[in-house]
Amino acid sequence: MRNFHCVCGNTIYFESSICLACGRILGFLPQQLLLAAIEQHDDARWRALSPASPGRLWRQCRNYQVENVCNWMVSEDDPDPFCPACRLNQLIPNLSDPRNRVLWARIEQAKRRLIYTLFYLGLPVVGRNRDYQQGLAFEFLQDPVAETEFADVAAGHSVSTGHRSGLITINIAEADPSAREVMREKMGEQYRTLLGHFRHEIAHYYWDQLIRGTEWQAPFRELFGDEHANYEQALSRYYSEGPQSDWQKSFVSAYASAHPWEDWAETWAHYLHMVDTLETAHDHGFAIGGRTLRPPVMAAVEQRAVTPYAAPAKFEDLINDWAQLTLALNSLNRSMGLPDAYPFALMENAAKKLQFVHRRVLAATS
Repeated sequence: MRNFHCVCGNTIYFESSICLACGRILGFLPQQLLLAAIEQHDDARWRALSPASPGRLWRQCRNYQVENVCNWMVSEDDPDPFCPACRLNQLIPNLSDPRNRVLWARIEQAKRRLIYTLFYLGLPVVGRNRDYQQGLAFEFLQDPVAETEFADVAAGHSVSTGHRSGLITINIAEADPSAREVMREKMGEQYRTLLGHFRHEIAHYYWDQLIRGTEWQAPFRELFGDEHANYEQALSRYYSEGPQSDWQKSFVSAYASAHPWEDWAETWAHYLHMVDTLETAHDHGFAIGGRTLRPPVMAAVEQRAVTPYAAPAKFEDLINDWAQLTLALNSLNRSMGLPDAYPFALMENAAKKLQFVHRRVLAATS
């Protein structure tokens, strides 16, 4: 995720809705992947103060205008009242509970970061309005336990975060840091974040879109294994017996060893971690050993060109930059007395799987 700049020159951030330097209202323009200062044109429409959007008028997403949980804009010729991210919602929490409103805002923030990356990579995002059976949709559900703090509920969620035929379910307790940490400890995980959940679950959606029934399914099986292995039995075995003892040799995480589908999902999530974090590092001018980190792969967006990692042969540059960056990040965290930002070691087989994801993303967007 890169940072942006207001017309006044101040740095503004992806989640910002107002420039703290000049007070201008901000809006994210999804077609340009640009956060820009906006000014009101009339009662309903806004003009972006950016040369990337000359003469175009916009409306605020309904969740921006009414709920103040979004900062995205909708093109004036788009009849949908919601932005491309919010229109994917199928069910949101009961907002009569003030706590739910806070958690929903955090969930929407993580979801918009996910959608930004998907657009950044040029991946297809097809909602239920276009594909009722398999289109992408989100539902954010609450455990049916009244008057109980999330940290207590976390011992056993009754709403499971997961994916089913394009529908991604997120337990809103995952937006509570205390509850999430309880679950991380209980599950013996090295890493558990709300954004990580979104990146993992969207991988299942893209397995159906990009792998299932395509020429990529055979090479997938060579690397990840046969997905026909009984999924429920595999997960039951993982939770009762734990991961394979030597999982580090072949998988990006312990959970990836549970089943080929989870291996794909964990690998995909790590690829999105890499792409998004390297974009941030490049935007801030990070240099390792005197060399500035290169920007990651992305699709051409309007006037923006494809970047150095776009060729499949350049995956080695991507993985090497990632290794150097995470070494620095982990060292910085340790200097602050914090856990490692990236508590994983990518061995050769895991790197091959990441390269497979990289190649599939490039093929899908070329």
